[in-house]
Amino acid sequence: MARPRVTVQTADFDLGAEVAALRAGDPAVGAVASFIGTVRDRNDGQGVSAMELEHYPGMTERAIEAMIDEAQRRFDLRGARVIHRVGLLQPGDQIMMVAVACAHRGQAFQACEFLMDYLKTQAPFWKKEQTPEGARWVDARSSDDAALARWGIEAGNAAIPEAPPAT
Repeated sequence: MARPRVTVQTADFDLGAEVAALRAGDPAVGAVASFIGTVRDRNDGQGVSAMELEHYPGMTERAIEAMIDEAQRRFDLRGARVIHRVGLLQPGDQIMMVAVACAHRGQAFQACEFLMDYLKTQAPFWKKEQTPEGARWVDARSSDDAALARWGIEAGNAAIPEAPPAT
């Protein structure tokens, strides 16, 4: 059975094990680039004691699969793996991972950065931070939209308030 390219889960993950699986059996892989996102203890000048992430099961995975498909069209990917956690996370916890395998390092770096920029603005996740002033939803940032725009993809999320999924 083929290993999934996308997983949304509550459990933590092991980057070393994920990279080993991504490279396994493909001697054409000459480079692997990865990114790990972690929960910060501060955001917008306020302390953050926890972050809760929500998503739409099924829809989220399909959206990320489409992003990997687009990366495949743009770059010479030998493989890709995205893991994103949901649920309640603490500062220092790993939130997500992107790892890509390519024949050459330049393509690997670009593909990893492309997927991160795409995920940051287009993956259907909602983030709520716990701060000393109470809970707050994390808004989209115009800088994230600008990062995606350099790849020729317009997002416009920062101009539109995001609503959390119905619970």
